[in-house]
Amino acid sequence: MLNSSHWGAFEAVVVEGRMIAARPFVKDPDPSPILRSIPDGLYHPTRVAQPAVRVGWLEGGPGATREGRGADRYVSVSWEHALDLIANEIKRVICERANQGIFAGSYGWGSAGRFHHARTHLQRFLGGIGGFTGSCDTYSNAAGAVLVKNILGTARAMNGPGTSWKSIADHANLVVMFGGVPIRNTQVTPGGMGEHTTRNWLKRAAAAGVEFCNISPMRDDTPSFLKAEWIAPRPNSDTALMLALTHTLITEGLHDADFLGRYCTGFSEFRDYLLGKADGVAKSADWAAGLCDLAAHKIRELARRMAGSRTFLIVNWSLQRSDHGEQPIWAAIALAATLGQMGLPGGGLGFGYGSMEGVAGLPHDAPLPTLPPGRNPIRSYIPVARIADLLLRPGEPFQYNGENLIYPDIDLIYWCGGNPFHHHQDLNRLIHAWRRPSTIIVHDPWWTATARHADIVLPSTTTLERDDIGASARDRFIVAMKRAVPRIGGARDDFEIFGELAARFGTRDLFSEGRSASEWVRHIYEVARDLAERRGFSWPDFDEFWERGYLENQGSSKAQVFFEEFRKDPDRHRLNTPSGRIEIFSRKIAGYRYEDCPGHPVWMEPAEWLGGDLAAKYPLHLLTTQPSTRLHGQLDMGCLSKESKIANREPMRINRRDAEARGIRNGDIVKVFNDRGAILAGTIVTDEIRAGVIQISTGAWYNPVEPGQVGSLDGHGNPNVLTLDKGTSRLAQGPSAQTTLVQVEKYIGKPPPMTAFEPPVMQSR
Repeated sequence: MLNSSHWGAFEAVVVEGRMIAARPFVKDPDPSPILRSIPDGLYHPTRVAQPAVRVGWLEGGPGATREGRGADRYVSVSWEHALDLIANEIKRVICERANQGIFAGSYGWGSAGRFHHARTHLQRFLGGIGGFTGSCDTYSNAAGAVLVKNILGTARAMNGPGTSWKSIADHANLVVMFGGVPIRNTQVTPGGMGEHTTRNWLKRAAAAGVEFCNISPMRDDTPSFLKAEWIAPRPNSDTALMLALTHTLITEGLHDADFLGRYCTGFSEFRDYLLGKADGVAKSADWAAGLCDLAAHKIRELARRMAGSRTFLIVNWSLQRSDHGEQPIWAAIALAATLGQMGLPGGGLGFGYGSMEGVAGLPHDAPLPTLPPGRNPIRSYIPVARIADLLLRPGEPFQYNGENLIYPDIDLIYWCGGNPFHHHQDLNRLIHAWRRPSTIIVHDPWWTATARHADIVLPSTTTLERDDIGASARDRFIVAMKRAVPRIGGARDDFEIFGELAARFGTRDLFSEGRSASEWVRHIYEVARDLAERRGFSWPDFDEFWERGYLENQGSSKAQVFFEEFRKDPDRHRLNTPSGRIEIFSRKIAGYRYEDCPGHPVWMEPAEWLGGDLAAKYPLHLLTTQPSTRLHGQLDMGCLSKESKIANREPMRINRRDAEARGIRNGDIVKVFNDRGAILAGTIVTDEIRAGVIQISTGAWYNPVEPGQVGSLDGHGNPNVLTLDKGTSRLAQGPSAQTTLVQVEKYIGKPPPMTAFEPPVMQSR
């Protein structure tokens, strides 16, 4: 029975009503091993069995004992009682604060299914009763996406589809990768996929003789078969390196003056900055060498190689998740423009090729079956990574992308389909902020940290307990996600839950449009099928599709080259920027007068980095990466993730020299800490990571030794206890997770027990 997930399509193997395995989709050439963990998550003891209410909230009413979130006991209640409590609380908040007092967070990777998309159902319900405060952008690439819309005129530059791997394999001589191309990241894409292609495209490029250069603090950010040259600058110094490469191209006459003049605007202002005319500091290789901790001659040599080859630049999304994260994206665009190869086969640049599967696959124009989110009458919103600021600073002004906004006063958070205690930074600050609203409601299949910090928890189904359609704009396959097993415990679909709530507001027909869940699945397919036919695709009707289990769209045989049409005729194919050109200097952004994001790429010292004063106290830079054994925090309880743990803790990789200096060996439990908090982790000593840097994957379920307490030691290894919660700049307000300094020491004594994978205590009524 076919199904799908964000890490790939699979066949659910079911025996006597119980799933025992996930067999990879036969069409997938490189299936993800994460599939092994699916049955473990489906039947794990942390499944939420019944609607539950936190004791302190139930006894004291909204706002009572908020400090008990994360530590309190829960009481099981009936579905009717839980839904009545929620409806009454929503009505209270609307009456007292108006609809903008409700924050519909629900950011996350809840389901690959296009109909059972939790965030969309929540927004349809709340939009139908007057609206909500929402959010924009993503934790993945907020800084880059906002920036490129301003200077390239489209978010497609950041999100894809970009120049195809086929074009790179057939035409490039050199691929320079800032942040590498980590294969672990290309296991996943939103909506799922029928085929993983990145590994095979990379092998094809290597076989064709393409050379690769990996610029990253981690050697294994690229697969070993690429035999990539490894250049390991200090973390957060990439902008300085890019500026120095561009300076070398200009001062040695290796730049493409014709391209800069015809296709770009504002290069003269940027050139003056590079040459130091304004501040007296030339952004040369010698200048960057000290910042990046690289030899100046290596920087100059790389610039010359790039100019002498058909060169493609790849910039991973991780670079822009740092303080001033807009700058490496802008500097990379300026560097590519200076080389003058944008719009040529195998040349130019692309973002996120190692951040997600399908960003550079062969293009197709097939539509997606999707559920319309409805309209939100409330215009109040925040950039997605500013949730703690939202809760801690009600009524205060803030800036975002040229707008002057105000944080609304939130009294109710409604969250489903995501886990902020996985993806948000500085969890101790988040816990403090999380105590501000009177009520927090969460839908979740499992007792995640977010569920444990909620007042009302409703058990939602997983993809294996309902029918749906899996599809992604980055993949050719559309999958019939057939229910494999009966619902577990008292779980209900989000669509059913919100339908019952809408009935309590008299808006059920508006929410459901008179369709059942099965009718909606059929409807969104048929709507997409009609559009597909207008685009030249031939799809079967729904019944035939459902019987077969999937359909396969034909991708283009022609490789895509980003900006190819613009290069051929920049007047006819103007960019959606004020100038119609690539804006190396942006008068629009300069007009915002943001000190932390001026009008062209600049080097600005990060809040925390190994070149700053704080490094004397915290001499190690923490990199937080997507794990290879799960998707963020999903399936952390699964067999693959558990096998990767060291003494039940999340692994921490550390350079051999740094480990020896601290008396740390492989397998030791260590304490990783800074002024924001402390965690325990298990040690892997390696030469694959730069000295002065440690790496811990995100997604270990938060396991505070003292639940509910701000500042508690986390015994499992969730790195977001340590990361910096700061907007990248006033332009994009993205997350700055990769700007984090720490210290590491060997943990002495008996480690605390692991309780993250045990359900909370349930109290009798």
